[in-house]
Amino acid sequence: MKKIALCLITVLLVMVLAACGEKTREEAAQDLMDKVEQADSYKAKAKMVFNTGEQPQEYDVEVWHMKPHFYRVHLKHAEDKQSQMIIRNDEGVFVLTPALNKSFRFQSDWPSNGSQAYLTESLVKDIQEDKEAVFTEKDGKYVFDTKTRYKHQQMFPLQQVTFDKKTLAPTDVKVKDQEGNVKIELSFSEVDYEASFDKSDFNLEKNMMGAQLEMPVSGDGEETEDWAVLYPTAEIEGAALIEEKEVKTDNGSRMILTYEGSKNYTIIQEKLDAAPVMLTTSDATGEMADLGFAVGAMTENSLEWTYNGVSYLLASHDLTQEEMLEVARSVQGSMIK
Repeated sequence: MKKIALCLITVLLVMVLAACGEKTREEAAQDLMDKVEQADSYKAKAKMVFNTGEQPQEYDVEVWHMKPHFYRVHLKHAEDKQSQMIIRNDEGVFVLTPALNKSFRFQSDWPSNGSQAYLTESLVKDIQEDKEAVFTEKDGKYVFDTKTRYKHQQMFPLQQVTFDKKTLAPTDVKVKDQEGNVKIELSFSEVDYEASFDKSDFNLEKNMMGAQLEMPVSGDGEETEDWAVLYPTAEIEGAALIEEKEVKTDNGSRMILTYEGSKNYTIIQEKLDAAPVMLTTSDATGEMADLGFAVGAMTENSLEWTYNGVSYLLASHDLTQEEMLEVARSVQGSMIK
C-alpha cells in the first residue's frame, strides 16, 4: 500500500510540475491571440529608436485602436517635436501632417498589409504566421524571434518580440536587418486593454487640431526662415553627390541634390507654409511608405514625404524601391541654409 501511495504521490507531483512548467510556442502564441481577440480596444505608448542613420533618432509613439478598423497612430520626434499621424476610420486611411495643416488619403488596406512594430495585433500575427519562430520563456517574459511581414522584407527581415507573461502585453520589439543588427527598437511604457473610444476620437479635424495645440510656439511669435538641408547618410554603391543647387521660389528657396553614377537619383527639398485651413488630398499618388519617423507616398520611381515642415521628393529611375527607402530613412545629416 505504501508503494502504491508513493507512486500516486509521484504521479500527482509530476502532473503539478508539468502544469506549472513552461509553455510551448504554440500555447504561448494562442494565449496572445486570445488576448488580442478578446480586447475590443486598446491604448499603447512606446519609445521608438531608429538606428538607420549616423545618429540614433528617438520618437514617441501613441497608438489608439478600436475594433473593427479604427486606428490612430501619433508619431512625435522626442526633440524636434515633429508630429505626424496615421488615422483609419470609416472614410479610409489618412496621413496627417499638423505642421502643414494637411492630410493625405491613401487607397490602402493598412495596417493589415504588413508588419507594424507598434501594433499589438500585428506583432501577434507575425508570430502566428511564422511556423519557424523561436520561442523562449524567461524572467516572466515570452520572447519570440520571428520573421517580419514587411513588403520590402529584405531590409528588415527579422525581429525579436517580448511580451509580459502575466499581462500578455508587448514590452519590447527589436527589428533587425539580415545581419542581425538592430535597426528599430521599441520599448512600451503602457498597453491598456481596458481603454475605450468613440468613433469621434478618430475624426480628422479633431485630431489635427489636438496635434497642433501640442506643437511648440516660438518665443517671439515669429517663425524663422532658416531651415536645415538634410543629406542621406546611406552609402549607395554607384552614387555620389555631384551638385547642390539652390533655386529661389516665391516662398523662399528649394534645394536640389543630384547624385550620379550607376545609381542616379535626385532629392528635392523645400520649406512649406502651413495651409490657412485644413487641406485633404484625396487618393494620394502611390502606396504608403512607412519611414518610421514619417509616412510618405512611394511610386516605382519616386518617394515623397514631409518632415518638420519641409517637403522631400526623392526621384530615380535607377534605385529600387528598397534602395529609395534606405536613402530616405537615412536623411539625417544637416547643414543650416
